[in-house]
Amino acid sequence: MKSQQSHNPLHVTFLPFPSPGHMIPMIDTARLLAKHGVNVTIITTHANASTFQKTIDSDFSLGYSIKTHLIEFPSAQVGLPDGVENLKDGTSSEILSKINRGISMLRDPIEVLFKDLQPDCIVTDMMYPWTVEAAAKLNIPRIHFYSSSYFSSCAFHFIMKYRPHDNLVSDTQKFTIPSFPHTIEMTPLQIPDWLREKNPATAYFEPIYESEEKSYGTLYNSFHELESEYEKLCNTTRGIKSWSVGPVSAWAKKDDEKKGDKGHIEENGKVAEWLNWLNSKQNESVLYVSFGSLTRLTHAQLVEIAHGLENSGHNFIWVVRKNDMDESENSFLQDFEGRMKESKKGYIIWNWAPQLQILDHPATGGIVTHCGWNSILESLNAGLPMIAWPMFAEQFYNEKLLVDVLKIGVRVGAKENKSWDSICVEAMVRREEIAKAVEILMGSGQESKEMRMRAKKLGDASKRTIEEGGHSYNNLIQFIDELKSLKKSKALGDSAD
Repeated sequence: MKSQQSHNPLHVTFLPFPSPGHMIPMIDTARLLAKHGVNVTIITTHANASTFQKTIDSDFSLGYSIKTHLIEFPSAQVGLPDGVENLKDGTSSEILSKINRGISMLRDPIEVLFKDLQPDCIVTDMMYPWTVEAAAKLNIPRIHFYSSSYFSSCAFHFIMKYRPHDNLVSDTQKFTIPSFPHTIEMTPLQIPDWLREKNPATAYFEPIYESEEKSYGTLYNSFHELESEYEKLCNTTRGIKSWSVGPVSAWAKKDDEKKGDKGHIEENGKVAEWLNWLNSKQNESVLYVSFGSLTRLTHAQLVEIAHGLENSGHNFIWVVRKNDMDESENSFLQDFEGRMKESKKGYIIWNWAPQLQILDHPATGGIVTHCGWNSILESLNAGLPMIAWPMFAEQFYNEKLLVDVLKIGVRVGAKENKSWDSICVEAMVRREEIAKAVEILMGSGQESKEMRMRAKKLGDASKRTIEEGGHSYNNLIQFIDELKSLKKSKALGDSAD
């Protein structure tokens, strides 16, 4: 029997959504399955594959059965230059809608591919609700991949179901999320606009959340110790089978060789300048500031951040994207950078930063985050408390989880859930609020000490859960075993026919 199994291993196909926050955890989950003996195929386009292909080739060379299957992105048909295939390349609303149109045109070739590959299971990102029908046609279980928290998934569900925000006097009046074990208050402005009131995007997003209930089950990039009450809420009130297998990126990278070396050495063999700067700072004295790969900030908001950080008096390392500004606005930040170099209080990294190395550095004591789930998990893994500055999508729910439930975060006071390409002046956070939040998080007060302690505890739990015998480890094995027994019973059924 065993030899028959090894000749006919479980084959799982993964379909990631081309946006960093969705793609990275799904690729890492695919790698984990391959490392546990599953035959894995990842369906993606050329430009998206180029961001992770090296890692897949390295896994394959180590004897794991994992490969990418490339499909052509319809760049010419939607009027995009070659290589623009990911939401992070959407520098304007027009480019963004072309990328989305291109993604929707991939549906037919992907369905054909599902049919050709005949996998035992399809794991698809939540953003592809149509895969529920595609998998049902082929009699293959579809697994819904949710790249954020149980908390946010439950919040979407109960707000969509009960609409507690309807009939409020104003958009800034508070409502309480129904059915939650904690009292969580929000304003209509903090939930996505498509949920606030019906608009053209509602028809796009509602099926995404409904498709989870029609799936065989859901994989969550979370872990039991982090949000057990919401894991339970999801399973009991919604009746959805789910497996929390996170933090998947920490788990996948745990086995990668030389994880700690990346980014530490520059080509000329010298230690990177940012590392020298961090090395000169006291333990837990530096605040890391990063807004993820999609957030675009206005020049006015960048100015407020600069003043807020400077006025706080604390050390900081800030990642600024070059495309956040045009040349005329550049001079303000360059002057600011010069001033910080002189005072040695701040350090600016342009465009891309080796985030994991910075978070793991002993001098780093906290992070300003847009509340994207991957950044939250990475900060948690490093045992760091956070300043929560949500921007869009489910990030305001994640802020409530950090601040009100886990009590490891300080809110900066963001008030409005705005699509990342349309942050407006009214939604701006002022320098005084920024400086105040930094002071609370990085100061030596009791609140800061308690947050730090709780964050360290969760950091330890996030490392334990992916070790053999930990919750996430056991859930992954259980998930694979369940798919294997489904495959076996299907084979028995087919042979009986």
